[in-house]
Amino acid sequence: MHAINRNDFQLSIAPMMDWTDRHCRYFHRLLSPHARLYTEMVTSAALVRGKQVRLLEHSHEEHPVALQLGGSDPVELAKAAVMGAQAGYDEINLNVGCPSDRVQSGKFGACLMREPDLVGDCVRAMADVVDVPVTVKCRIGVDDQDEYADLQRFTTRMIEAGVDILVVHARKAWLEGLSPKENREIPPLDYERVYRLKREFPELTVVINGGITTVEAVREHLGQVDGVMIGRAAYHDPFVLAKLEADLYGTPLPERSDVLDRMRIYIEAELARGTQLKHITRHILGLYQGEPGARGFRRQLSEGAHLPGADWGLIEAAMAPLRQAA
Repeated sequence: MHAINRNDFQLSIAPMMDWTDRHCRYFHRLLSPHARLYTEMVTSAALVRGKQVRLLEHSHEEHPVALQLGGSDPVELAKAAVMGAQAGYDEINLNVGCPSDRVQSGKFGACLMREPDLVGDCVRAMADVVDVPVTVKCRIGVDDQDEYADLQRFTTRMIEAGVDILVVHARKAWLEGLSPKENREIPPLDYERVYRLKREFPELTVVINGGITTVEAVREHLGQVDGVMIGRAAYHDPFVLAKLEADLYGTPLPERSDVLDRMRIYIEAELARGTQLKHITRHILGLYQGEPGARGFRRQLSEGAHLPGADWGLIEAAMAPLRQAA
């Protein structure tokens, strides 16, 4: 396996379906120069059989950035991993945690936690053909397979297959009876189970995920595990990433308006390519979360970004009252 530096995994931003696209990652990189970024899940079939290479598109500024794959065919995943590595991704991550129906029907995601040997075969197949780290993102359990011993067995198999880094969402997944949204909220968080995993497998780099929203919480978790992965907080209140960057790496806290000003060149280049403004502004709506004027900023962008001809001027107009108040 590729040599890794545990510090590289101290802070990362979760792969989120229909959310962490390349525009989102570019924005997050401006907020946190050090955070590890992840793509939304791309299925191995889409890359290998569908030849949808456009799904691998990313900008140079995003690094370090990982490609998250979904699938359960070792041969196909190996081919997809090679495509990801050739496209320049710094890590290939296998999704063994997503509980959506679409994922289950394709036999990937959380249902694979019931088949650790198959997951091990998938990981080994990918690790044999790429020089970047192959990592796994999983849950603490699935359905009635909910004993610590199940997670322990799964982890042992991952290590045997060559996994050095395990990202653990500290909730189990109910594949029957709960929607994907409910699976992010209803099963209780069990951070202690992830801590125990780290104690029992000290050689493994363990990254914890699930319900973590504040700098203080991140600090607390880092006393027990190697890294923290931020999920929904990164888009509800993206400026928390800048606060984490300042706390963990000593990077000066930027002004929110300066972050947007630095987005301008990217946004104008994307508009020139034919990208609609709404595909970018949806990621920045929460930038002023909790600040005076945040609602007006969100409203102006939400109402205007989808209109024909919407450009940087809309963002400038939405920022104007906030600049005056600063």
